[in-house]
Amino acid sequence: MNRSFATSSLWILATTVLLVVALVPFDPTLSQRAQGLPGGVVTFNERITDFGTFSWMIYGSGLVVMLAYIVHRVSRNETLAGRARTARRLSLYFLVTIGATSALVHLFKLIVGRARPELFSELGAYSLTPFAYDNLYASFPSGHSAAVGSFFGAFSMLAPRLRPLFLIGALMIGISRVIVGAHYPSDVAAGLLLGLWTAVATAFVFARQEWLFRFNEHGWPLPKALLPPKPQ
Repeated sequence: MNRSFATSSLWILATTVLLVVALVPFDPTLSQRAQGLPGGVVTFNERITDFGTFSWMIYGSGLVVMLAYIVHRVSRNETLAGRARTARRLSLYFLVTIGATSALVHLFKLIVGRARPELFSELGAYSLTPFAYDNLYASFPSGHSAAVGSFFGAFSMLAPRLRPLFLIGALMIGISRVIVGAHYPSDVAAGLLLGLWTAVATAFVFARQEWLFRFNEHGWPLPKALLPPKPQ
């Protein structure tokens, strides 16, 4: 196993555990306070929370712009055929990252079976019903947060200089899930970091094939355009 991958995975796992453990005691209070924010704040978060499905024309336009930028960055010196190949691999990178995240998050939801905040008055914040096969018991981890974590995580691997912007975007969507009453804060933290880990893991797999990424001297996958050409 690549040592850098093992190290990064351990860091993400440790961060996830620490955040979840730190947030769980405050989940009820933070959730209730978030839902009690002024109406304008709640309305704004209701509009952005379904980033993956809301306003497809705006979302699609933004995605096309970002993908065009990424293709330009990772294939500056390639021929037209090379850029087409890069575009296919770019699409595959996002497909694998988001698909794997979706499979993992649904598995964890099913195993954990945490009741959503809307059942707080009946069951409290810590009710677990594993294998309930019911969306009301699918709070942990947050699926929206995992999806946006993988989505922006993939972009952050491809465009490292823009990572702060992608982090802000992911956090905004994650926090919105608490404000609209769909998840507790610990659900969001776990979802975001699960999505990030999947994006990183997929980048390592691609780097082994030298698709989009190559390993630097420390064994970390970087976009090929950011590394010096390999000696012929």
